[in-house]
Amino acid sequence: METVSTVGLKGLEGYRIQAEVQIRAGLPSMVIVGLPDKSIKESRERILTVLRDAESSITTQKIVVNLSPSEQKKNSTLLDFAIAVGILKESHLIKKELDPNAAFLGALSLDGSLLGTDDLLPTILAAKSLGIKKLYLPYDPNIPLELMEELELVFFKNLFHAIAYFNGKNTNLEISPKKAKIMNSTFAWQNDFSHIFGQEQAKRALEIAAAGEHNVLLTGPPGCGKSILAEAFPTILPPLSKESLLEVMSLYQLAGEKHAIPCTPPFRSPHHSSSSTSLIGGGSFPKPGEISLSHKGVLFLDEMAEFPKKTLEMLRQPMESGKVTISRVQSKVTYPSSFILIGATNPCPCGYLGSIHYYCTCSPRQIKNYQNKISGPVHDRLDIFLHLHSMKLDQVNRKSETSESIRRRVQLAREKQYNRYQMVWTNGKVPIEKLLRTSPLSQEQERRLLSLSIKLHWSNRVQLKIIRLARTISDLENQHRISDESIDEAIQLRSGSWFEGIGVKK
Repeated sequence: METVSTVGLKGLEGYRIQAEVQIRAGLPSMVIVGLPDKSIKESRERILTVLRDAESSITTQKIVVNLSPSEQKKNSTLLDFAIAVGILKESHLIKKELDPNAAFLGALSLDGSLLGTDDLLPTILAAKSLGIKKLYLPYDPNIPLELMEELELVFFKNLFHAIAYFNGKNTNLEISPKKAKIMNSTFAWQNDFSHIFGQEQAKRALEIAAAGEHNVLLTGPPGCGKSILAEAFPTILPPLSKESLLEVMSLYQLAGEKHAIPCTPPFRSPHHSSSSTSLIGGGSFPKPGEISLSHKGVLFLDEMAEFPKKTLEMLRQPMESGKVTISRVQSKVTYPSSFILIGATNPCPCGYLGSIHYYCTCSPRQIKNYQNKISGPVHDRLDIFLHLHSMKLDQVNRKSETSESIRRRVQLAREKQYNRYQMVWTNGKVPIEKLLRTSPLSQEQERRLLSLSIKLHWSNRVQLKIIRLARTISDLENQHRISDESIDEAIQLRSGSWFEGIGVKK
């Protein structure tokens, strides 16, 4: 019996699969066991067709393939290559001993060509995390080779080249992969903060949100600038790190989409008619949803109050944990979903509640029902509340700061946080015990925050949100400890809730 290693996926998590092959006398047949899905069962015909072309006599014998671990369902055609190599090795058509720390990935076509699939990149990364040092696979131009450190990749065009290679023949693989300079990509956004006149307080709040990865709700009448501020928000975010970029690219490959601008944080803006499955992820064969495609970036919910309430409720667990688990009868997968939520909504159905230029025509009951579409638990998970007003062009300063200069400050604040926590954590995402241990409040600050929380009926989560905000503000001001001024600004940003009275500062 011969055993060949390959890799399977559950979400973005990988596990090692051993393709155990045994050939014995009997009626010509091939059986694959070990909970293969239909696509893997069909690989039997693909593999047998290619082996016949190789003039092999093994197709006249009985072939049994076991995919171990047998209790784990297998669902990727990338296992074709490993099964074929196992059969060739068992029949002594491949004489060279295989590296036990190497794995094989690739789907077979009927002419013997090796093909990649949508889950090739995440499977490569999963193999690396499992400690596999070498991979034999088909070449895919979408693989960022310059990011594949500590992992040796050997590319083949087809199975026949692989047979010649493992038998020690001098064969030209005819593949010269080019390393794309992904990490040197530049920002290419259409919107810039310098194009937005006025709204200086909103820009300051969004800078704080970018520095600490805090969630924001923008409210205001139509045309006041909510959408353009949100769309310009990614321009002040730092570029993705190497690890984050690979994670984002993997999620986009699994979803069958392409990340538009490499190196830049993703920005997703689903329509309010989107289903809960498209937003959260799932389906008969689970795929990442919008919250996972916005991982390490921004999820912008325009007209947030128009989303179905049930759909918004599904955001609660991912906003807390930074991941989403999708359970189905046949599988259970987990996708990362650590995003910054930017919500934008009108304050009432007609949109003009609190406006200084128009009268609101909504009844108190209509206003209450509209605002209740965003429930208390979702509201509790938001950090910053901003109520915007329309600006007259003759009343604003036309010389606005550029996104690049703001992004530099955000980058410096992020680096302070990474150094403080010794991990890639921001103030908005770091475990609260780690935050309080590295940045404790003074006794006077604790007493003041407790007094305000009792007076304004703040939950524990709201109090912790204010501490997180204050820590970020202090980082932007280059202050080692959380200052009283940063707590004041954090309270002002958190208390601008439209649930508690529009424009009322606590």
